[in-house]
Amino acid sequence: MELTKRQEAILQIVKENEPITSEQIAERLSLTRATLRPDLAILTMAGLLEARPRVGYFCSGKSPNRIIAQKLRRVEVGSVQSLPVVVREDTSTHDAIVTMFLEDCGTLFVVDGHGFLSGVVSRKDLLKLSIGGLHDLQKLPIGVVMTRMPNVVTVESGESVWQAAKKLVTHEVDAVPVVRRVTAPDGAEGLEVVGRFSKTNIVRLFVELGEST
Repeated sequence: MELTKRQEAILQIVKENEPITSEQIAERLSLTRATLRPDLAILTMAGLLEARPRVGYFCSGKSPNRIIAQKLRRVEVGSVQSLPVVVREDTSTHDAIVTMFLEDCGTLFVVDGHGFLSGVVSRKDLLKLSIGGLHDLQKLPIGVVMTRMPNVVTVESGESVWQAAKKLVTHEVDAVPVVRRVTAPDGAEGLEVVGRFSKTNIVRLFVELGEST
């Protein structure tokens, strides 16, 4: 969050004189209360200042970086996730490559006959296979190429964006499937893919946070 010089001056005045009223802040800056009202509203909504009726303004003691971190911990994956791109295990590797190209995505989620998550294949996996030239990609099922469960990192819609982003960094992957546990009519249990969480989702969220401050 980038503050204006006047907002920085307001924070400094409050820090040195808290509690202090808006009238007193305006007087020190030789401005009117009406002129300061938008700045005080921004600083309060951002969490940098706290206001108490008939008392005045206090510094919250929070830094802009800490406030952003708290927002990331409050935002749930379900509110920022994208639509998943899913293929079946018996899909040919060639068709999987075409799907990845048409959908403009870097990761495909692979499902079994029940529609449950069974693996993940990345752009890097397919690139390595294509360069090798040792296989007939028209005949090779994607199920042979993918990273299989339980070696797939997943997240749930209710997890925080911070938790999900940490998984991306820790496991050095570009995207993870957003899943929920379900039971098929025949009693089989597994993970249904309900979304995709990727580095792009994080970037978009940062842009939104920046535009809202």
